[in-house]
Amino acid sequence: MIDNIKAIHEDQGQTLSVVGDNYRIIISGEQTQGAYAVIDMLVPPGGGPGPHSHANIQELFYVVDGELEFKTEAGKYTAKKGAFINIPKGGEAHCFKNTGNGMAHLLCTVIPAGLDAFFQEIGRPTSPGKFLAPPVLNVEEVARLQAAADRHGQKVYPPDYLG
Repeated sequence: MIDNIKAIHEDQGQTLSVVGDNYRIIISGEQTQGAYAVIDMLVPPGGGPGPHSHANIQELFYVVDGELEFKTEAGKYTAKKGAFINIPKGGEAHCFKNTGNGMAHLLCTVIPAGLDAFFQEIGRPTSPGKFLAPPVLNVEEVARLQAAADRHGQKVYPPDYLG
C-alpha cells in the first residue's frame, strides 16, 4: 500500500461459489468503509443469477470475456466482450445468463457495497476457478436465500419473472 492507494494482487480476495458461479471479492465493502465493492465473476455456460433487485445499490458490469443475456423489466440485451451494463439504483429487477459455449468473465462494481456481504452469507468458499454445483433449491434453501436477501436489501423473484 502506498499512502491511500491499495493494490490487490491476482491471488488475493475471497472466492465464493454463488449459484454455481465463481465470484472473487476483489475488494469488499469492509475494506472501503461501505463505499463500494468489486467482484470478479466467472460464469459457466448456462450459469448466472435468477431475477432479483436491490433498490439502494447501483450495479455496474464490464464483460471481460464471453457472452451473456441480460434481462431487465425494460427488455433483453446480449452483452459480449467489451460491453458495459449499468443497473441504476431504484430496484429494477434484472438477471443474466451465460448464453455462450465458453466461460463468461465479468467485473462487477456495486455502489455502495452490500452485495458482497450478501454473497459472503449465501456463498460457499471455494478456490479460484473451482466450480461447485449450485445448491438444490428445495423449500428450505429457498427460505434461507430469501431470508438472507431480506437482510441485505435484496428482493428475489421467481425464475420466470422476466420471461
